[in-house]
Amino acid sequence: MQSQNKNSFRVAVIGGGPAGLMAAQTLAQHAAANSTLQVDVYDAMPSVGRKFLLAGRGGMNITHAEPYETFVTRYGKRAAELRPMLDAFGPQHVRDWVRGLGIETFVGTSGRVFPTEMKAAPLLRAWLHRLRELGVQFHQRHRWTGWRADGALLLDTPDGELAVQADATILALGGASWARLGSDGAWVPVLEGQGVEVAPLVAANCGFDVDWSAHFSAKHAGEPLTTVAITSTGADGLPFRKQGQFVVTASGVEGSLIYALSAALRDQIAADGSAVIYLDLLPDLSAERVLDELSRPRGSRSMASHLQSRLGIKGVKAGLLRECASAEQYADPARLAEVLKMLPVRLRAPRPVDEAISTGGGVRFEAMQGMMLAAKPGVFVAGEMVDWEAPTGGYLLTACLASGQEAGEDVLRWLARPPQ
Repeated sequence: MQSQNKNSFRVAVIGGGPAGLMAAQTLAQHAAANSTLQVDVYDAMPSVGRKFLLAGRGGMNITHAEPYETFVTRYGKRAAELRPMLDAFGPQHVRDWVRGLGIETFVGTSGRVFPTEMKAAPLLRAWLHRLRELGVQFHQRHRWTGWRADGALLLDTPDGELAVQADATILALGGASWARLGSDGAWVPVLEGQGVEVAPLVAANCGFDVDWSAHFSAKHAGEPLTTVAITSTGADGLPFRKQGQFVVTASGVEGSLIYALSAALRDQIAADGSAVIYLDLLPDLSAERVLDELSRPRGSRSMASHLQSRLGIKGVKAGLLRECASAEQYADPARLAEVLKMLPVRLRAPRPVDEAISTGGGVRFEAMQGMMLAAKPGVFVAGEMVDWEAPTGGYLLTACLASGQEAGEDVLRWLARPPQ
């Protein structure tokens, strides 16, 4: 850290994802008004925002329009720590910010909020144009590797190692998912070596392995399960139920409904070695109605034909039933009715962290003073490298943006403090 007795400052932002870019924006807006601050963004990849762009390929979900008090609960164990940041930059702030970049938004039927064009690229282009107008300097193919003995940042570049002196640094390096896009978790041992407490990075919003038979896997891999519900046990030990859809894969299950429950399922597997989910294959029908339909005479028809004609059970649902129900259950209408509403599927392990949409774990809030590392004064963290997690649905992006703004504001307060 350089002396505070000077008229200008330089802040290095390491990482060009949403959290880093929002931190740079917060700083640059101040710099534009005061002309005393230079903001440099360093990123290891050839261009910034790569994970942001890939996440937006299926429709750029920027935030969620559900009531705010419900929205905040989606951050689980870290909701209290994130609440002040979200109060300052929550779902409506995200929509206003996007509109300020010249892009309108709309609310989908599920409550998710999207840009009108449904794409990430126009939003990122407009954002980068704004940042450059504000004077932010971008440095691609600059991979941060740690600090020199005198406190200078060390970066690997195409021209060799570069040492950068900065008055403050914001680390926004992401978690450990989708390493090919830049978030590889390589920062963990670097920070731990500086005495920073880091919770292990684990898969979040991930799929799970199931020991399918070879026949079932070959026949049904890639098929979606629509209109189903899952009952399982939450992290609090209480049962929960959620309806939606997911996909059977060659090795297990993945998709939106699985992702929404993945944190609790992952933690249960870590504690018990496996987790059992119970599928309701007919969530819109009562157990009594299912039993009534199965109890009707089927004559010479097979049970499979009876299930299809009376209840519409066919394809991957029929395959799952044969895969997970016993022969005795399948032959008894009363027991079959029960298992159609509560079909057990045992999850063996979460998929590897690099396949996950996001990660849990990271720099613990207890190791921070605000967003600054207690063990490294003048170094701040933001985004997914902090120890919080959230489901998909706009919650991840909103918290990354909110924490980026908070880190930027913390840097400004740090730089404005009286000389030491």
